[in-house]
Amino acid sequence: MNQKKFDIGIFKLRALDRFILSELMGPFFFGMVAFTIILVAGSLLFKMADLVIQRGVSLGIVIRLFLYYLPRLVAFTIPMSCLLAALLGFGKLSANSELVALKSAGLSFQRIIRPVIMASFVISICAFFVNETLVPISERAASNVMVYEVFKESPPVFKEKIFLKEESGGSLKRVIYINKMKITSGNMEEIVIEEFEAGRLNRIVSAKSAKWVSGSWWIENGNVFEINKSSNVNHLFKFDKQELTLNLNPSEIARSSDSPDEMTIPELYSAIKLAERNGSDTGPLWMILNLRISVPWACMVLALVGAALGSRPQRSSSSMGLGLSVIIVFVYYVIMSFTSSLGEAAYIPPFIAAWIANITFLIIGTILCRRANKLG
Repeated sequence: MNQKKFDIGIFKLRALDRFILSELMGPFFFGMVAFTIILVAGSLLFKMADLVIQRGVSLGIVIRLFLYYLPRLVAFTIPMSCLLAALLGFGKLSANSELVALKSAGLSFQRIIRPVIMASFVISICAFFVNETLVPISERAASNVMVYEVFKESPPVFKEKIFLKEESGGSLKRVIYINKMKITSGNMEEIVIEEFEAGRLNRIVSAKSAKWVSGSWWIENGNVFEINKSSNVNHLFKFDKQELTLNLNPSEIARSSDSPDEMTIPELYSAIKLAERNGSDTGPLWMILNLRISVPWACMVLALVGAALGSRPQRSSSSMGLGLSVIIVFVYYVIMSFTSSLGEAAYIPPFIAAWIANITFLIIGTILCRRANKLG
């Protein structure tokens, strides 16, 4: 008999979870559509119109570009939609006094929001995989369409105007400028190497060409100049061939100018290691990598905040919920932008900077949930 009552109780709780999730599904998809339209109208639509009017791009290419840019916008709207769904869904439950009835039946607010936490957890996982798989592919495809079909450029054979910087102990050691490099062979043209000592430029090496031979770089037909402390330039000697110490192969040098938006997390990590070997500043790349991990989990923390705010004893329309969601998301991204700048500048570690916004809203959501649990 007791087992039967227990099974009935479990069944009722599962039915409650399904009921709450059904109340959230409509607002979630409404939020996806509404926020995507807002973002499209705010930025992408003007860009597409400019391509048609100013550059005479065909409608077919514009539609393809629109589809390629859409995944990033959709990924951006997922946390916003979770917030709106929880806000409107629990606002409806509160307006219909259903939350009061559930609490009167002995259910805590923490138990009532359990399906929200579970659903937002699954959505966070999905958002992470969308950002990691679909978005980089679509960004790369959009970039190719812009370069080869809109601007009518040929597939790249050369990389031009490449700068490589090396540092040691926080001070600049060497800067290498490459005017042109053939991607397939690694042959370079017009190389200038500036060497520094104690922060002062003391030597310049210029060469007409360079080749990648048996795992080493060799610069050819060059000159070596010395810069004394009075900034006078003295020509030391000419050379026909000289080895260049550079721990990068041609493909690594070519990848050094790729856009981070087109990279997956493993590719970003490789780019960071490559930049470290060059002596370049890796703060921005570390920040982007950590944000790739932290931002999808905004779905959970914003859903928690939305559920707590929606449960307050007030009646609000969908337009009010949409406006409140925009304000909350705006505050979230302001905090994230501020901490990201601090992380890029190395004032705080990038890992911590990427999670401050989530932690802040998690604390706010927890406090609001505790207050909601006390409201009868």
